[in-house]
Amino acid sequence: MRCPDNPGLTRSYDLIGHGLEITTGAQREHRYEILARQAAEKGLGQENIQFYLDFFRFGCPPHGGFGFGLSRFLMVTLGLSNVREAVFLFRGPNRLHP
Repeated sequence: MRCPDNPGLTRSYDLIGHGLEITTGAQREHRYEILARQAAEKGLGQENIQFYLDFFRFGCPPHGGFGFGLSRFLMVTLGLSNVREAVFLFRGPNRLHP
């Protein structure tokens, strides 16, 4: 979620250990109109993410979360060269569904 005072910043953090991003967390965007606008700005067709936007249509409280990078941890522990080698189904910016 972008900071209201400075749109160039986000309300987020990264936990780095031994040069590896272990955890990323942030306050999530919860406002339907802003989510729909950001999707349009990124060229995502609203029909492709309507299932996600529907959760926010009638209001959602401010919330946050984090993601523990287990696959990145496994990648380093096992000496793999790419995180895709450590996960069963890779999900990235261009892949929303397994």
